[in-house]
Amino acid sequence: MCKGESEEVKEITVKHFVVNSLVNKVTEDTYCICLSEGCDVVYFNLEKDVIFTKHDIKIPIWYKKNANPKYICYCSKITEEQIVDAVINDGARSIKDIIKITGAMKNSNCEINNPLGKCCGPFIKEVIDKIMNIK
Repeated sequence: MCKGESEEVKEITVKHFVVNSLVNKVTEDTYCICLSEGCDVVYFNLEKDVIFTKHDIKIPIWYKKNANPKYICYCSKITEEQIVDAVINDGARSIKDIIKITGAMKNSNCEINNPLGKCCGPFIKEVIDKIMNIK
């Protein structure tokens, strides 16, 4: 829709995120997730003309505009704010520190819990790096 970047995700991930009334529209296909912050589209399959927007999703997608809460680790429900707090106030400097302080990555089932269907480790690292560069 927005012609921005996207990434493939499995249908099991999409099924977990769409509202219950739309789960039956998710077929056994590969979907894409829109990576554009300002775009309302979350998941799509252009071959089947299936599009799911932010309004069709149960849990906010962290990088989408106005996401609240802004989960980075969906499996353990750890927000960007908690990671920032751990870096600024608790001295976290690594993913290992974030795990110890916040409990992130303890309940891993990323394929269904993360909207991208993959581990949040790299996204936690991005938040740490962003805060360390600001300090």
